[in-house]
Amino acid sequence: MSIILHGVPIGGGIAIGRAHLVLHSMEDVVHYSIDEEDVPAEVARFDEAIRATRKELEMLWGSIPENAPAELGAFLSLHIMLLSDITLTREPRDIIASQRCNAEWALKTQCDALVAQFDAIEETYLRERKHDILQVVERVFKNLDGSASDLPPVTSLLEDVILVAHDLSPADMVYFKDSNFAAFVTDVGGATSHTAILGRSLDMPSVIALHHARELMRQDEMVIVDGQQGVVIINPEETVLSEYRRRQRAWRDARRKLSSLRKGVAKTRDGTPIELVANIELPKDVEDVKRSGAMGVGLFRSEFLFLGRDTLPSEDEQFEAYRTVAEALKGQPVTVRTMDLGADKNPKWLNHGVADNPALGLTGIRLCLAEPLMFRAQLRALLRASAYGQIRILFPMVNCLPELRQSLAQLALAREELAAENVPMAPKVEVGAMIEIPSAALVVGSFVRHVDFLSIGTNDLIQYTLAIDRNDDAVSHLYDPVHPAVLKLIGHTIKTANKANIPVSVCGEMAGDPKLTRMLLGIGLRRFSMHPANILAVKQQVLATHLDEVSPLAARMLRTEDPDRIADLLNQLNALPGT
Repeated sequence: MSIILHGVPIGGGIAIGRAHLVLHSMEDVVHYSIDEEDVPAEVARFDEAIRATRKELEMLWGSIPENAPAELGAFLSLHIMLLSDITLTREPRDIIASQRCNAEWALKTQCDALVAQFDAIEETYLRERKHDILQVVERVFKNLDGSASDLPPVTSLLEDVILVAHDLSPADMVYFKDSNFAAFVTDVGGATSHTAILGRSLDMPSVIALHHARELMRQDEMVIVDGQQGVVIINPEETVLSEYRRRQRAWRDARRKLSSLRKGVAKTRDGTPIELVANIELPKDVEDVKRSGAMGVGLFRSEFLFLGRDTLPSEDEQFEAYRTVAEALKGQPVTVRTMDLGADKNPKWLNHGVADNPALGLTGIRLCLAEPLMFRAQLRALLRASAYGQIRILFPMVNCLPELRQSLAQLALAREELAAENVPMAPKVEVGAMIEIPSAALVVGSFVRHVDFLSIGTNDLIQYTLAIDRNDDAVSHLYDPVHPAVLKLIGHTIKTANKANIPVSVCGEMAGDPKLTRMLLGIGLRRFSMHPANILAVKQQVLATHLDEVSPLAARMLRTEDPDRIADLLNQLNALPGT
């Protein structure tokens, strides 16, 4: 009998293969008591497991290939750092001594307490960090019982293997780096979990948050993974299997055709040039940018330079990172968003604590302005790097004109300091503001006189506008990029920027969704910034679009407040000739 599961789609495409169940040890932990004289030996066994786990992760970190996703190293560094946290290393030792229990049970007890704390956090990104705790703890368990890795030998994996796991850690991903498995699915995870981020970076069919996939599948059972629709089919009937094989062939043919578009110019059928640029997290991502055919970097998320480490990166460290990207792109624009730390990205060294509602707390430009020395060090590093390429500076989460003015004042002060020190820098560095909260979109007219460009962060704009956490199963179906309120804010921002004759881009997930490309073109967008893996699919849509045909339908979408009517108009847009 077939079983159909629905989860969160992470990687595009379709995979058909045999399930390989990746087992984990945490669920099988048992409790037993020990004598008081055995406590020191049990503590020593726990300490040795911690040391062995750290050594494993460090060895895996050192074996990351150069072409691996940049996120892999950052997440592994975070896991290594977690092993130094006293909540994971000291507390279990105290539990062993006070309760006279085995090390496995002490670690599970502490892990359960930490997970409960994370579950109580409202902010999605922070709440999902519990999976990092679980992934680290599970590796410690394996070293406690001395068992061999439950992962299969890499050489035994064939191209039609579907990895099925409760969760897959960054360390697991490194282990599989030389294998050719077809796809992976997990029971847990959300759209901002590390598993999801890595899945997107690997650009393979993957579905997460399936809840009970590992329980429902048997080893070597036939499985279909539809990473586009978020569907997993266990033991499909022959008619379903035939249909998905047809879809898989069509998907592979489409990917081959896309590769031929890499070197061509992105312009619409009526000859309007469209700028397609890439989002990156770390300097190593620049190779993906080059391979994608992007025209530069539209969003360098600089906060990833600050995460997964025990100390704040120095000005010189930041300068080297920005210079590396600027030089590698040889004159193409590199838009660096200043550190968007706080709410969902709270490094250990940042001692601001966790707010009751982090998403509405000290985050983005608010945190930058609250830490002027840290902020100015980054601005100095960016200005120094501007001497080596086309660096542009983007301020995140700007709420109002006073915040923008304060940010520009800090930039001016950084420039004055460097000039006094005779440090070379570009005479002019373009500055922009992110529009990602409704208040900024509504008063964007006051911004355009003070910035050189705007960038619309649709991920946050949608969530703040609709008050919906898209990773919450109870309301995720309400997360709607084409909700009439969202479209009106995006349309107003683009219209205002175009009227002021300043460039405006979309850098959220909407930019990389080919189903929305024609609509965005129709409402006046001419610059798209997205993950490098999405560039060619969006480029294909651009080449097939005539602005005179899509603009009237897109304008009608902005005017209507009926979601069903908007959906109909979007379908009409995508059904126009040219695709």
